[in-house]
Amino acid sequence: MNTWGSKLKISIFGESHGEGIGVILDGIPSGLGLDKEFICREMNRRAPGKSKLSTPRKEADEVEILSGVMNQKTTGTPICGIIRNTNTRSQDYTPNLLRPGHADFTGFQKYGKTHDFRGGGHFSGRITAPLVFAGAIAKLALAQEGITVGSHIRSIHGICEESFLDISLSKELLQNISQKEFPVINDSTGQKMQTEILNAAANKDSVGGIIECAALGVNPGFGSPFFASVESLISSMMFSIPAVKGIQFGKGFDFCDMTGSEANDPFQTDGKNIYTTTNNNGGINGGITNGMPIIFSVAVKPTPSIGMEQQTVDTDKMENTTIKINGRHDPCIVQRAAVVVESAAALAILESKLI
Repeated sequence: MNTWGSKLKISIFGESHGEGIGVILDGIPSGLGLDKEFICREMNRRAPGKSKLSTPRKEADEVEILSGVMNQKTTGTPICGIIRNTNTRSQDYTPNLLRPGHADFTGFQKYGKTHDFRGGGHFSGRITAPLVFAGAIAKLALAQEGITVGSHIRSIHGICEESFLDISLSKELLQNISQKEFPVINDSTGQKMQTEILNAAANKDSVGGIIECAALGVNPGFGSPFFASVESLISSMMFSIPAVKGIQFGKGFDFCDMTGSEANDPFQTDGKNIYTTTNNNGGINGGITNGMPIIFSVAVKPTPSIGMEQQTVDTDKMENTTIKINGRHDPCIVQRAAVVVESAAALAILESKLI
């Protein structure tokens, strides 16, 4: 199944080396103005081939909108956007040699020999490009309600910067980070992270990291208990992103080392609004937003495509062998994935508002 959502439905399609990739977004109300410049900027944040930190494969990632928009405004009908693939190199891939860390083996088990192995096919991170297009539309819809979604690179291979939980968050800060090629709060720490990525690339290896995301301006009362909790909706969208292998909200796993008196967020009022003095729970209680910023982090694994020799299996001969992966790949995908995480979060938050 490649469709997600209840009130807001998203369907993605395409393969990394096919003719194109795209998304159908159903449930966006009519009359929403689409800021073309904003959408292009969001797409460019994810686009490959811009520096030594990413794959040299260059794709413009220009979205052709086929339906649901007239005169730069949504019509209320399903929005379909397609992105043509223009720079494929399928000869770099050998179907009978399973790439460790990829979905080659599981794809083969589910779909058989006819599954598209080129560049990961439908399992490829390239399929996140249409997710960013859909997320840009969701961000525009949320902005009308005063909601801003942003992120930063919390860590790369153990090199960490401060958390959103420990600083004063603002819309201006999130917008400033989003305009950086390497989205961090502290640029000097960001330089150390970039050096770590380049060192991994020089060794034909890769590194992973943590992306921390925040949503500001979310009113209390979004979401539902249990199966439609805001955590459930956000988590299900996060795991639609290839390479995301973990998630935590607020203090997350740090709660395991805390007492209740340390973990609880005390309430206060200014006579009009009720808020908490800390935000350990990341803006959510009982699956429902409490009015504080939604803050969560995702773990992104190292890019599995590396140039080092690895053990694998030749599926034609059913023999053990080795593989050196060729092709054009990111030594770290975290910096390009930040906008993808924001997009997925925006879609989930919009869904939680609609249900």
